[in-house]
Amino acid sequence: MIQPTKWRTSLLLLLAASLGVGSVVLFAAWPLGTLRVVRPQWSEVTLLAWDTVLSLLFFVQHSGMVRRRVRVRMATVIAPIYQPAVYAIASGLALLAVVLLWQPSAIRIVVLARPWRQVAQGFSIAALILFAWGIFSLRSFDPLGVVPLARHLRSKPSPPRPFTVGGAYRFVRHPLYLSILVLFWSCPDVTADRLLLNGLWTAWMVVGTLLEEADLVAEFGDAYRSYRRAVPMLIPMTKRGAARAILAMRR
Repeated sequence: MIQPTKWRTSLLLLLAASLGVGSVVLFAAWPLGTLRVVRPQWSEVTLLAWDTVLSLLFFVQHSGMVRRRVRVRMATVIAPIYQPAVYAIASGLALLAVVLLWQPSAIRIVVLARPWRQVAQGFSIAALILFAWGIFSLRSFDPLGVVPLARHLRSKPSPPRPFTVGGAYRFVRHPLYLSILVLFWSCPDVTADRLLLNGLWTAWMVVGTLLEEADLVAEFGDAYRSYRRAVPMLIPMTKRGAARAILAMRR
């Protein structure tokens, strides 16, 4: 097994931060296909098939490595403290491959004009606000896995993760996923490859959410089962309904 050392920990911190943040920035800031490093002269069908393969490879990596069974097997090779950072590095590389190899389509399906374009942009802004609220609600948000590494460098053990519900999570179980879905579908210009992206990634996020919840039930037991019964997965409830749900969970 690869055991933790200071130089390995420092290297993983650097790679997780640079690849994790860098790939997300490239994915969010530039439309897919604008940064591609190869420009093959393929037919539209071949281009879309290639983009489908890229998406599926990302799905397998992103949802496969995080599964409970996979993490148990990884623990025989990699120290558990390294696993979140290794996952962030692998996810960054997979997303970077999507960004740099994605092939855009010339087929335009929807191009919104005013005022609908402004409406779509308004949904995008609302989704960004929801995403920020969701991160703030988590308080211990660490998608890069750097917190346990930083604590290891300071010789401080990581405390157990409690199950708590607050902020946006009182209204919907997965506000971050919901905000990403709204961002996908509020794009005012939809080409064939963009429609493919929206459809494939929406289906993956729904399936991935169900798989993630199975792991959460295994980790938190009845506490998460009660939460799952009280709060919807992706469609937010009203404030009054959220208040009743929280009260029901505390009984």
